[in-house]
Amino acid sequence: MNFLETWMAAPAAGAAGWALLHSLWEGAIAAAALAVVLAATRSPRVRYWAACGALLALLAGFGLTLVRMLPESEQHLRNIAPPGYPAWRVPIGPDASDASNPVLAAMAPWLASFWVAGVWIFYLRQVAGWLSACRLRRRGVCCAPARWQEQLTRWSARCRVSRPVVLLESCLADVPMVLGHFRPIVLVPIGLLTALPPGQVEAILMHELAHIRRCDYLVNVLQRLVEGLFFYHPAAWWISRVIRAEREACCDDMVVQLTGQAHEYASALAALEQSRGAVREPALAATGGSLVKRIHRLLYPSRPVSGWTPLAAAVILIASAAVALAAWQAEPAGQNAATAASPTSSYTKWLNEDVVYIISDPERAAFQKLTTDDERDKFIEQFWLRRDPKPGTAENAFKTEHYRRIGYANRHFGTASGRPGWQTDRGHIYIVYGPPDEIELHEQDAGHGHSFQMWMYRSVKDIGDNLTILFVDRSGKGDYNLAPGNARFYGFRPVTR
Repeated sequence: MNFLETWMAAPAAGAAGWALLHSLWEGAIAAAALAVVLAATRSPRVRYWAACGALLALLAGFGLTLVRMLPESEQHLRNIAPPGYPAWRVPIGPDASDASNPVLAAMAPWLASFWVAGVWIFYLRQVAGWLSACRLRRRGVCCAPARWQEQLTRWSARCRVSRPVVLLESCLADVPMVLGHFRPIVLVPIGLLTALPPGQVEAILMHELAHIRRCDYLVNVLQRLVEGLFFYHPAAWWISRVIRAEREACCDDMVVQLTGQAHEYASALAALEQSRGAVREPALAATGGSLVKRIHRLLYPSRPVSGWTPLAAAVILIASAAVALAAWQAEPAGQNAATAASPTSSYTKWLNEDVVYIISDPERAAFQKLTTDDERDKFIEQFWLRRDPKPGTAENAFKTEHYRRIGYANRHFGTASGRPGWQTDRGHIYIVYGPPDEIELHEQDAGHGHSFQMWMYRSVKDIGDNLTILFVDRSGKGDYNLAPGNARFYGFRPVTR
């Protein structure tokens, strides 16, 4: 108790307490400035650096205020201009009890004491997380196949990553993640490299390489140190959340720029989300941020900026002004943001693109009668559950296979005229019936005068055995269409284009 009494009587405790009080309005100003930038631009890079600048401004403001509040000699004080803060009559030194606001003057040392305790608790948690991350590097890991390590080395050169990167498979990792800055390691869950198509694996690993190239692991460590200092400040948590979201968006843009496959990458993120559990955050993972918002941003890059950002800034201003230090509900806010960012057009896309070939007419009619997003989300959930071959399991095999087929069709069946692969006749058949057992290719056959392909299925459920489907390229540009006579027999319903 003597130590606490000594600390409470020390001028530094009062100075720290006043710096904490001042940090509330300083953080509100930083958050408001960031909200203006977020509302004015959609560039993830600009938004990311603006958020980093806001967090650094909050730290710098706290440091400068603390220095100005520390007691100094009278001669030195006369040579320093008074700080440009609101007229709070800030007490300096042992004469704090003579301040015009004795309540705040008496409360300041107590605030500093609770703040120091909170910082220690927060940092102890961070140390525990760091030790856990170190264990992930050594426990339950094995080297990835040599061909994937060679691929990663080539992709590292493509991403201009100068440091050597090691690829390991881990039975403890739920999602791909990066560990370390100077000797980075990419951990992937065991089985991921074989469970996903090579194009999706490439996109996911490039995302992790983008984190390494941007030094995001080191920035994230420094960011958590600042979070520890401002654990009490809602504005600091909001700014930090913006940094993480825009960091993921920057890496997503880099992946799309290098691969040119936005839809493929979005499918990979959706596949990862199904296996995402309560992931710890000692490192950087490809599923960071709001997955729903990231996937929508990839598929709809021209979408307007969501309107929740200024609202969140207003909430922060009110909370800071009222010194409402209640627990900041970060996860519900992220869910509300994802819901607000889901436009009706996403449901239209789901109906007319994602499931256009497999949804029944009664289901389509029922979906079109729904009026709220909650009802639509529930319908979509039940839609996939009805088709799940193994209900109750963590992964819906039917849904996973369906989106894999869409991704494959978009990669291989797109036309020279710009029609996406899922809209073509070959994409239609592939999505509904899956890969054929045999394919015969005929180039410029003399009897037909056109190139054609014959797809053979040994057995198709509810259709029959030994089926043959003929596709003809009449344009000579690789635009294969279903030959006449096949459409009626196989129940083919062309998509309205």
